[in-house]
Amino acid sequence: MFKKQLLLLCGFVAVLALALGSCKSKFEKLKASNDNAKKYKEALRYYNEKNYGRALELFDDLVQRYRGRSEAEDLFYYYAYTNYKLRDYTSARYHFKTFADTYPSSNRAEECRFMSAYCYYLDSPIYSLDQDNTTKAIEALQLFINLYPRSDRVAEAGKLIQNLRDKLEQKAYENAKLYLTIGDYQAAVIAFNNTLRDYPDTKYGEELEFLTIRAQYIYADKSTEFKQEERYADAIKYADEFIEKHPDSKLVRDAKEYIKDSEAGIARAKRIVAQASLNPKLAKKVAEKDTATAQPPSIKDKNPELTN
Repeated sequence: MFKKQLLLLCGFVAVLALALGSCKSKFEKLKASNDNAKKYKEALRYYNEKNYGRALELFDDLVQRYRGRSEAEDLFYYYAYTNYKLRDYTSARYHFKTFADTYPSSNRAEECRFMSAYCYYLDSPIYSLDQDNTTKAIEALQLFINLYPRSDRVAEAGKLIQNLRDKLEQKAYENAKLYLTIGDYQAAVIAFNNTLRDYPDTKYGEELEFLTIRAQYIYADKSTEFKQEERYADAIKYADEFIEKHPDSKLVRDAKEYIKDSEAGIARAKRIVAQASLNPKLAKKVAEKDTATAQPPSIKDKNPELTN
């Protein structure tokens, strides 16, 4: 009994293997044939059955053969979507754009222009990586809005642009904080100011403005006394602006402490500079002190949670 069942199972497996082999052979024969109409029909069938891998194999063979023919518009449309369904967004965005450029009067041109930009959006990486595709996605989506200002997709395009800008904002924010972490205080001040300039409505605004005070204060403190007066004065300016803009902030007290410490630093620097003017050895020693060679301080600062 068992032997009979085993023979039946082996027979079933053999028939199944033969059927699969025959099916594969049939597909390969179709690929090798010159029957373009049948290839096209089968490619659409595979597409509708969500067998995008086989659909793409046939479409790849047909795109050159159909170029310039009346059927080409439909073929290129499905070809772009097949790449999209396979998550090959680089190829898909190219073919969507090619469709929109080749058939600008088509009722599918708007859709394909949007999909090309959307593929850039899908290819935008996490904020910590290179954001070239993010910038290109914003440009492509903005171009879509400019070309089709009355489109139903404009609102969605606007939301996608905002998502991408948020990502760029986060990258700028994290990069600026990194300068402070590694102890490049001058670069930190510049980066904080650039981020605030580029993203004036950033949700990180209050934190960035306070960190600008911190970075400028440490930069001044690590500088040679010959330059401290000016650099402490900048820290005081940033702190005054912060207090005026955020009078109810929990960080106001710390900003005032930076003002107090900066004023004391200015008084100390003036005294040392005056002494150095009469003492060449001291003048030489003071001149050797430089922010660029200073090591990052231990984190004992006023608000350690802002450095996390």
